[in-house]
Amino acid sequence: SVGCVIVKDGEVVSEAATAPGGRPHAEEQAVPAAGDRATGATAYVTMEPCGARSSGRTSCSHFLMDAGVTRVVVAAVDPSPFASGRGVERLKKAGLEVETGLLAREAAVLYEGYLHRVETGRPMVRIDETGDGFDARFAASSRADLATELKRLGEAGYTRLWVGPGELADALSDQGLLTA
Repeated sequence: SVGCVIVKDGEVVSEAATAPGGRPHAEEQAVPAAGDRATGATAYVTMEPCGARSSGRTSCSHFLMDAGVTRVVVAAVDPSPFASGRGVERLKKAGLEVETGLLAREAAVLYEGYLHRVETGRPMVRIDETGDGFDARFAASSRADLATELKRLGEAGYTRLWVGPGELADALSDQGLLTA
């Protein structure tokens, strides 16, 4: 989940995380919670604010600009078609100070499943005994069309799946569908 923390004069004035299912976005929640205190503040976000929205709703970049935020610190640039540098570019064009890359390594680890899904169209799948830190366990017949099933799950929003060792894991490995 994406996080947004709005800070003014060294004090956290609001914070939010993107809700389960992806809506509302963190910025959509943090900006109204900050109210007038967002004016002149810095927003720290774990992923680039979207620069466009498929739903026709206000983008997160515009939420920040309209609130009067003057500086945005971004941990990871979002490769999705709704951001892909456009959020950062819109903020800069509007005169906001934008810094990218703060805690970039940590953000890459945090979002590795999401980044994999954006790049490949399917969720990351790893062999794991417990599934800690994963969205769900991948369960399918080892004889199923695994690539199609993973693509369907990626379209449904899954980013990190796990599978126990065994026949299914072997089939995924044989088809090059396990994430190293």
